[in-house]
Amino acid sequence: MTLDGSDSRCHRCASILAGGDGKRLPPLTRKIAGDDRPKQFWAVLGDQTLLQEMHRRVSQLVQSWRTLLVLTSTDEAFYADEVAGIASSRLVIQPSNQGTAPAILHSLTRFREMDPNGVVGFFPSDHHFSNHQAFIGHIDSAYAAAASRPEVVILLGIPPETPEAEYGWIEPGVPLGTPAPASLSRVNRFWEKPSVSRASSLMEPGCMWNSFVMVGHIHAFLNLLRRALPDLVEAFESIRSSFFTGHERAALRELYSRIHSTGFSEDVLSMQPTGLAVLRAIGLGWSDLGEPGRVHSVIERKGVQGQSGFDPVYGAGLAVVRDKAAG
Repeated sequence: MTLDGSDSRCHRCASILAGGDGKRLPPLTRKIAGDDRPKQFWAVLGDQTLLQEMHRRVSQLVQSWRTLLVLTSTDEAFYADEVAGIASSRLVIQPSNQGTAPAILHSLTRFREMDPNGVVGFFPSDHHFSNHQAFIGHIDSAYAAAASRPEVVILLGIPPETPEAEYGWIEPGVPLGTPAPASLSRVNRFWEKPSVSRASSLMEPGCMWNSFVMVGHIHAFLNLLRRALPDLVEAFESIRSSFFTGHERAALRELYSRIHSTGFSEDVLSMQPTGLAVLRAIGLGWSDLGEPGRVHSVIERKGVQGQSGFDPVYGAGLAVVRDKAAG
């Protein structure tokens, strides 16, 4: 239930972020998929793309008409078939990739027009979760907690396996308190891509990797953005009247021509720890697949867990990834 007594599930919204360029993997995707598509449009494991996999997960949590797909027009050749049957009102087509902050802000301002009491989840489309049911369970808890604590944005934190310097790290603080679950804590500090030595020191006190999956009330996200990036918020407010009209794309093209690339982790989360909470998520089998070595690891685990014999899809993919990871 929300604070006003309504069913919080009725206010759930979701934004699947699929506008990234995937600059670190094109040589690998070119070998396997035959082109330079970003990894969210690539069927890394099986016959579904990463975008389709995330869309399927989210559909178990949020009604389809309350789910937006954030895409970039320059990638249309890669996603056209995937979105052919989806209503245009559910597609947020960016003229160019200007980072995650504009993509998230555009989603929020659209959701505000749909439901000002919405609780929004943001889901990167290019990440892998091997345990689907664990993912659903944790995100369901995050939505419920965000509905009861509308002042905070909840980050999904992953217990680390290695001192990874390419991830954001979350330093948890005191428990958020009732009615939140015990695994939910306030955030003391957010570390964006620390050094390896710093990452090693962060593992001991229980810091977590930032999965970039986030859930919170619309206004909790907007408050973070207003404090960190007021000019960007004002820019989107200036085109608010165009949303869900035939003028929206033209208004976006003009806006994107004058804004700079801005990252939500670096420029918002790192600056606003007091507005954040973290949910410790165990057993998800998460990877952001950001480099060939991680893809190698995921394919190898999938091949071992899925069957004992040689699989022509995973086996061929694994050979290419192993060669690439080896340099």
